Amino acid sequence: MRYLFEEYTFDIDRRELHRGADLVSVAPQTFDLLDYLIRNRERVVSKDDLIGVIWNGRAVSDAALTTRLNSARIAIGDTGDEQRLIKTLPRKGFRFVGLVRELVEGDGPVTSNGSLPVPTEACGLSDKPSIAVMPFENLSAEREREYFADGLVDDIITALSRFRAFFVIARNSSFAYKGKAVDIKCIGRELGVRYVLEGSVRRSGKQVRINAQLIDAGTGAHLWAERFDGDLGDIFDLQDKIAQQVVGAIAPEVDRAEIERASRTRTGKIDAVTAYYRGSQHIHFPTTPENNDVAEGHFEQAIALDPSFAPAYGGVAICIAWRRANKWPQDIAGDNARVLQLADRLKELGADDALSLTAVGFLLFWFALDQDAGIELMERAIRSNPNFARALHSRGLVRSWQGESDAAIAQLEQSLRLNPHDPFKYNALLGLALAHHSAGRHDKAGEWIDKAVRALPPAHVVGRVQAILCYVGAGRLEDARKLMAEVLLQIPEFRRSTFAAPHFSPKLRAELLEALIKAGLPE
Repeated sequence: MRYLFEEYTFDIDRRELHRGADLVSVAPQTFDLLDYLIRNRERVVSKDDLIGVIWNGRAVSDAALTTRLNSARIAIGDTGDEQRLIKTLPRKGFRFVGLVRELVEGDGPVTSNGSLPVPTEACGLSDKPSIAVMPFENLSAEREREYFADGLVDDIITALSRFRAFFVIARNSSFAYKGKAVDIKCIGRELGVRYVLEGSVRRSGKQVRINAQLIDAGTGAHLWAERFDGDLGDIFDLQDKIAQQVVGAIAPEVDRAEIERASRTRTGKIDAVTAYYRGSQHIHFPTTPENNDVAEGHFEQAIALDPSFAPAYGGVAICIAWRRANKWPQDIAGDNARVLQLADRLKELGADDALSLTAVGFLLFWFALDQDAGIELMERAIRSNPNFARALHSRGLVRSWQGESDAAIAQLEQSLRLNPHDPFKYNALLGLALAHHSAGRHDKAGEWIDKAVRALPPAHVVGRVQAILCYVGAGRLEDARKLMAEVLLQIPEFRRSTFAAPHFSPKLRAELLEALIKAGLPE
């Protein structure tokens, strides 16, 4: 009998523990302790249980037991602080909580580390970030509940497929591995993917718990792991919500991993996707005009290498937005013309990439070049990928500018649920503050604008101008005047006569000018 978990193979018959192809040295008592915990992983094992089995009931100090538990954790890459695999439950006992696959003799040929391969031909890696979502293991006693786990994986595959920058393995290919213990690196080679998402589903009464983890298929390293809990009252609604949460969490992690990979790629091996991710590492604040120019150069290189690669057009649009928001030196007429060119190009391509549609659509509206077309592009982005947080927060921010408070709040809150660590989430915070301001909830607007100001990049003038409106509305004139002083320090020429906010509704525009004057905007 062999037990497979993470990158480890625990061979009971040979009394061996392997990490990948490497043999891990384990003391006999430590091996016995692991054996007992893994075999009894469905329940909590008490201290007396362990003493009875490992020490045959002899009197053993707590220190000795702790030493053996620490040795077991070290052997499988766990720690007492992390407790990723062996969990201590105070005053109750211990439990092995890792996802385990059992492999018995006769299941088929095994690799050098004891894992079971699936006989398929190796596939070449896609240029795009590639991911396989494996069937989630059903850990519930009711095997008939397996349809929930399979349905959840179906939803995740469908949702990930909406990210046009990703290459997602089809369900039929990933489900060929169902019920088989397969090494993650082997899956990566056979399906031609860089990332693998795996997980488990456990049900207790009406409660369900989903554990998911994203793994680098090349190295076996864990990039992300999370636990999701829910109530099975409406099973399909729960599937949708969890799929959204999983996808919202792992998409940014894949992007981060791709940025890292791109930075390590040799110059001679640059393709459009690599050039795009090289640019992406320069546009997360804090940034500078110089970094922004470098990023734009990489995005333009990606377009030159592959004119049909839509995300690169979105990257260029983001660089233009950074220039405008921070009031950096720019050719405004030239940038406006470039935005119109980007919009025309996306139309020619028939692109349904949510990032590029969002970025270009947002600029069309913000710059007042074609506001109706801008809204249509953002709406297309959301239809194309309802789980793309940036599309939701951009559309929600525009709604807040137009005074559509309730609709704005719904989209902005959804964007924060999907990607709470989005480096551009200050837009969502600004939008929530403005939406509450328009609805007359000025204290609430003040709370949100405090969060937005803390999250704003140092030079983000446009955000500070919007914050002044919310502070004045909340009666916090000193805070508004402090921000006005910061704005005037960055743009000494800012005057009432040069004020313009074509992206705001007429009502909000009038309120904004009045607020700026109260905060000290010169004539």
